[in-house]
Amino acid sequence: MKQELKENGGLPAHILWTLAIVAGISVANLYYNQPLLNVMRHELGVSEFKSNLIAMITQVGYAIGLLFIVPLGDLFQRKKIILINFILLIFSLIAIAVAPNIYIIWVASLITGICSMIPQIFVPIASQFSRPENKGRNVGIVISGLLTGILASRVVSGFVGEILGWREMYFIAAGLMLICAIVVLKVLPDIRPTFQGKYAELMKSLFQLIKDYPTLRIYSIRAALAFGSFLAMWSCLAFKMGQAPFYANSDVIGILGLCGIAGALTASFVGKYVKTVGIRNFNFIGCALIILSWASLYFWGNSYVGIIAGVILIDIGMQCIQLSNQTSIFEICPSASNRVNTIFMTTYFIGGSLGTFLAGSCWQAWQWAGVAGIGVTLTMISLTITLFTKK
Repeated sequence: MKQELKENGGLPAHILWTLAIVAGISVANLYYNQPLLNVMRHELGVSEFKSNLIAMITQVGYAIGLLFIVPLGDLFQRKKIILINFILLIFSLIAIAVAPNIYIIWVASLITGICSMIPQIFVPIASQFSRPENKGRNVGIVISGLLTGILASRVVSGFVGEILGWREMYFIAAGLMLICAIVVLKVLPDIRPTFQGKYAELMKSLFQLIKDYPTLRIYSIRAALAFGSFLAMWSCLAFKMGQAPFYANSDVIGILGLCGIAGALTASFVGKYVKTVGIRNFNFIGCALIILSWASLYFWGNSYVGIIAGVILIDIGMQCIQLSNQTSIFEICPSASNRVNTIFMTTYFIGGSLGTFLAGSCWQAWQWAGVAGIGVTLTMISLTITLFTKK
């Protein structure tokens, strides 16, 4: 299908929904490992810290992909970039599935993280080509798809890990990437690059954007800190649930991901009402909900009610923060939509990697109390940034 998209000219529904669905399926690669960490640890005979590094390395890979690959969307045909990444994903996921040791899994997880940045090429498309009055809503729809993929990934990998095994989960993931590549090839039109110049100049322009737009720095850092708190919970939840009084298997941990459907439903709502409620207010609401979540996870963390309430609250709070900040960044410099999104999402996932690493370290030292402590600390720093800025 050959179709030319015009900036602000409107995004056809079939393209919008393809972006949302494929975003969800491709981002899932980042999160399949979370319910499976305990199972993988036992089979490979490694420590909790080493298995937790699988999740952290995947997030670091995603940040690298965001920083070095997403900006290419302003320089080259986006469809080609997306298809190349799908091909690399197929091989890296198969490598994880057949890996004989943790070290190969670390390397393949890094490549998987790098190439799973595909949804962050989709998000600027939703903003750039939607009519001005629909931008927030359409970005919200793509993010909702992405979030649904995150939630479904944990549920699916939990069940597949329990019934078939964790390796089979990664074979299935490789097959899904092949299907996505075919769909994108058929549906996504060619989009003209917006940047004229060399790759080095493109990357230099990132620093200029950071320097020129302090608002972009504020939006990115406070969202990143909150995401660090969010991933602190998810990266150590499998360890928490594997202990007394739960002794839960990977399928139960995966089901907990369904509680986050509240976050996915919140996404389209936040995208629609950012202008009305205000970005600052959404950040206050989001931080308050995340702190309440940690209170539930810590004080009532030995009951399913406390865990479920915590998961629901942290997902809704995270979406209030991410979406209000992310939908607002595209207004800063519309002609550099991929690069602006690169800065935001790279910072965002550096925050996520930091939260994952600190949570793993705190779990080793202080167990769940340490994880809760680092989660609250990161959220409080994010809240402080909002308190002391007018953005």
